[in-house]
Amino acid sequence: MVILLDVMGGDNAPDANIKGAVKAVNEVGQSTEILLIGKEEVINNRVKELYNKEKLSDISPRLKIYNATETIEMEDTPTVAIKHKKDSSMVVGFNLLKEGKGDVFISAGNSGALLTGATLLVGRIKGIDRPALAGILPAYKSQLLLMDCGSNTNCKPINLLQFAQMSSIYLRNTFGIEKPAIGLLNIGTEETKGNELTRSSYELLKEKSEELGINFIGNIEGRDAFSGKVDAVVTDGFTGNIFLKTTEGLGKFVKASLTDSLKRNFLSILGSIPCLPAINRFAKTMDYKIYGGALFLGVKKPVVKAHGSSDDKLFEYTIIQAEKFVENKAVEKMTEEFLKQKENNA
Repeated sequence: MVILLDVMGGDNAPDANIKGAVKAVNEVGQSTEILLIGKEEVINNRVKELYNKEKLSDISPRLKIYNATETIEMEDTPTVAIKHKKDSSMVVGFNLLKEGKGDVFISAGNSGALLTGATLLVGRIKGIDRPALAGILPAYKSQLLLMDCGSNTNCKPINLLQFAQMSSIYLRNTFGIEKPAIGLLNIGTEETKGNELTRSSYELLKEKSEELGINFIGNIEGRDAFSGKVDAVVTDGFTGNIFLKTTEGLGKFVKASLTDSLKRNFLSILGSIPCLPAINRFAKTMDYKIYGGALFLGVKKPVVKAHGSSDDKLFEYTIIQAEKFVENKAVEKMTEEFLKQKENNA
């Protein structure tokens, strides 16, 4: 297996990307290679600075570089960047994936450009109108799939219906959840709640769910999303991204506040000692980094969006997660399901 990593994408590139790859190469399978895509001279210079090695392959023969001379910046217009920056680390990564020279592509770069490149260069699965980002978040005694968490800011009801369908297929085939509970993110549980998009989407989901094999449980309010009673919430990418980042921010706030409280004085420090195992378990549960990046569901080959602010730990987990996506054949199973649906409706 070959994992393609965009080394120039993200707020902390290239150091966090390189360090994450170096850590992950010892965690993935012995036959798995990690191909770092970016400016070769820059990568080797950083390797020399960080690890006192002349080149990346001196750290591990399974770490390799593919030179790309350009970078798509966060402020670049997605379509223009994909069309004109043909030797950027992102476009090169997409082309390697399309040509079968890699099995999965990871980038923490411009989300719009990643969606555009995945759609134009890799291609959509037949029957899917818009690919979307499927992010994993912690939930009570389980996990929560958030779909879409940032790629499609303007959606139609048909998009949310397909998000629900893709979520069901993904959770069933990859996580072994036989009948995943799918909710529509809304401001209330009643059918009449929400704006035009959510009301129309509710009606469409209610009408088509049985036919498409979706276990639609209705509207879900944000406060109930982490209850463990719902496996996925679907929404438009604008709302989903705000929900995602608010959740991450709340997690950081809880962790920082708990740490401050425990360190307030000698007695609180002493009293916390017996509770340390439970506190550590809680902190691990709240750590979104262990869930890695978000898989672009709906494209023909695996594309993973890492957080723009990813550090080396998050890149490490995202690379490990990406290997599992390939092993679980998440994209192949999605393609098969939509092909069956097309044949049944023919």
